[in-house]
Amino acid sequence: MKNYRPTWAEINLDALYHNLQIAQKHAPHKTIIPVIKANGYGHGAVKIMKFLIEKGVDYFSVSTLEEALELRKINCNVHLLMMGPIQKNDLEAASKHDIEITLYDEEIIQHVLSSKLSLTCHLKIDTGMHRYGLMDEKFIIQAIEKLQNKTNIDLKGIYTHFATADSDEEFYNTQVDRFYKLLIKLKVKPPVIHMSNSSSTLNHEKDFDFTTYVRYGISLYGLTLESKKHNLKPVMKLKTRIVTVKSLKKDECVGYSQTYCAKEDEIIGVLPIGYADGFLRRNKHGDTEIQKRRYPLVGNICMDACFVKIDDSIKVGDIVTLFGGLITTDEVAKRNKTINYEIVTSISYRVPKKYVRRSS
Repeated sequence: MKNYRPTWAEINLDALYHNLQIAQKHAPHKTIIPVIKANGYGHGAVKIMKFLIEKGVDYFSVSTLEEALELRKINCNVHLLMMGPIQKNDLEAASKHDIEITLYDEEIIQHVLSSKLSLTCHLKIDTGMHRYGLMDEKFIIQAIEKLQNKTNIDLKGIYTHFATADSDEEFYNTQVDRFYKLLIKLKVKPPVIHMSNSSSTLNHEKDFDFTTYVRYGISLYGLTLESKKHNLKPVMKLKTRIVTVKSLKKDECVGYSQTYCAKEDEIIGVLPIGYADGFLRRNKHGDTEIQKRRYPLVGNICMDACFVKIDDSIKVGDIVTLFGGLITTDEVAKRNKTINYEIVTSISYRVPKKYVRRSS
């Protein structure tokens, strides 16, 4: 479908691959599972998966069954791990489409044990995140043995998830210790053992000899919550264009509620992007990048438009970068009192994506 809007998210696939290679250096001899849930953290899961398959990747993880089924239509051979909750009535679809499911509580384990469907499963262990996962060690060991004895069940993996890999090393180490102590008690370990997320992969995975895979999420897209950036390259740039210019006289105001009034004669550029695109009203006091210089947003951000104070060097049609360049995603996250994950995943379906890469 042709895109008509002068607003787009530019997705740099070369940067994506660069970030994947960084993870591989920190997890040598282990398989990277790119996390492409939430539409690839807003970057486009289908395009991301197709590109990474070209690069030899054959394992991906998502959150929901809908996400997994969408990607299964694209490729019938890659491994797809669904990390979110699955219901009893969803097991047939997971089996039919070869989706690897996560077993996270006693109820779903009982449904799987009583099923005659062929199912591939990963057992999730709650080592302290207290979101999804099993905690009772005795039950876990018994459940593993029962699952491994079922001929229609392939207990392929076991994993946990860290709550503080980027913030609290003491609690992080507590979770590692809990997971390791469970693993050494298993008579037969599943072949796919994974626990590291992005921060854990980049900081600690080299130290672990008992894991075989890592899950690589936000840093695949060039972002992290750490002060150390690990030479990651941001993958997304949010761009638009000046579509019209308004000349304000002193004391004339712009936008809803007239919250910004010119202190002198000023030039205002109108941008065709607003909060329905995921560029939220909290951005109203932020900066934009035009011709490698900062220009401030002014006035209230509308559903479909916003305003930038410019000078006479800026013309209709000039490209405006809202984040991903001089204005970092982290800067926008700080402005919005949130994290960079939320900034990129909030960009809505209305914003078309343009994928760039070298011709190779």
